[in-house]
Amino acid sequence: MPTDADKQAFSNRLRLALRRAEQEVSGPTELALQFNLRYRSGTPVTAQTTHKWLSGRAIPTSDKIAVLAEWLQVTEHWLHHGPPPPVTKGREPRKAEKVGPELLALAHKIQTLTPHRRYLIEELVEQLRQEAQFGG
Repeated sequence: MPTDADKQAFSNRLRLALRRAEQEVSGPTELALQFNLRYRSGTPVTAQTTHKWLSGRAIPTSDKIAVLAEWLQVTEHWLHHGPPPPVTKGREPRKAEKVGPELLALAHKIQTLTPHRRYLIEELVEQLRQEAQFGG
């Protein structure tokens, strides 16, 4: 069962994803309308329901999170739970490679971003890497 902190964190991520996706959602009524245009597998949500999402009083079910995530172009995991914890176990350090000044400057810029923005950069790089690997 989600805690109040979990619900509030979800609400913060939802509002952030709406802003990031540049969705002009003026409030719960507009969010319900826009959501229901995309949600076809169940009963439409009410403005009261979306108000609870935005105010940190409820977290939607996983099928609704899937629709929100697809619409707002974020991962379901991030929207529901936040960024995954950093992986530290089982990773073998790579041998030191020569790193040029351009790469160091880029790494420094990324390092100064907020954790959420660093997560978005990591997700983008991972998607691009997978596309390149699978010929996308």
